[in-house]
Amino acid sequence: MTNNIKQAIIIGGGPAGVSAALYLARAGQKVCIIENGPGALAKAHKIDNYYGIAASGAKLYAAGLEQARSLGVEILQDEVLGVEYTDCFTLSLKNTAEQLQTEALILATGSKNITLNLPGLIELEGKGISYCDGFFFRKKRVAVLGNGAYALHEAAYLKQLAGSVTILTNGQSGDAAKAAGFEVNTSVLRAVEGSGRLSSIRFTDGSTLAVDGLFIALGTADSTDMARKLGAELNGRFIRIDGDGATNIPGLFAAGDCTGGLMQVAKAVHEGARAGLTALKFLRQRQAGENSNK
Repeated sequence: MTNNIKQAIIIGGGPAGVSAALYLARAGQKVCIIENGPGALAKAHKIDNYYGIAASGAKLYAAGLEQARSLGVEILQDEVLGVEYTDCFTLSLKNTAEQLQTEALILATGSKNITLNLPGLIELEGKGISYCDGFFFRKKRVAVLGNGAYALHEAAYLKQLAGSVTILTNGQSGDAAKAAGFEVNTSVLRAVEGSGRLSSIRFTDGSTLAVDGLFIALGTADSTDMARKLGAELNGRFIRIDGDGATNIPGLFAAGDCTGGLMQVAKAVHEGARAGLTALKFLRQRQAGENSNK
């Protein structure tokens, strides 16, 4: 698998992501936006509380991407399955064979609305219920909850570490997981159980599955999922950023609904611009350092 290096990558093509891209592109940086559709913005029939604009969310989304494209921003329609960090950020995508690499990464996918009202889930989070940290489940029995490409990507990673991996589809068919060679349980979940630590999963048909760990991979990976796995600090289910849009991970920034607070276009645009400018400063410092070492 080859790698494709970008100066800055933005995950999310909404108001926050595009705003960040505009500032970076106008400053001469090579920028790539990875977008997977307008998400919650598509549900907005009419936005009339944003300066100078009265349009549907879908129209605003399309106009933003076109504006970014006109400034030379690369727009890649794809789904990010995972992000790793060593000396730079490496992204694995659903439909793109090569991995993408960048020194500056801005998370702006919004906030995932998928929730799971499952007894025991909150109580056992961090005690067997996990969203990352596969290293700590070496040779143990784990399950992955989810039925899409994101879940399959997580299961493939865990398969290299865990003693056994079962994909839980929660009532869905699981054909893709079966075709990929995974053990699949299609029963509907009723509860997760354990005394101080996860020990089993109970299904509505009365059956149980003994596990040491359960990894949540519902829907697609959102900004918080990626930030969590990179070791970024969180504020509940939102990404913690400083006053400049930076996380505690050098080169990692966030903007928009994924940071919490006011869920409005105006706030997303402001945070996107701020994150873009901070990322630009970060890149210029890195570039200046590289030039001085030549």
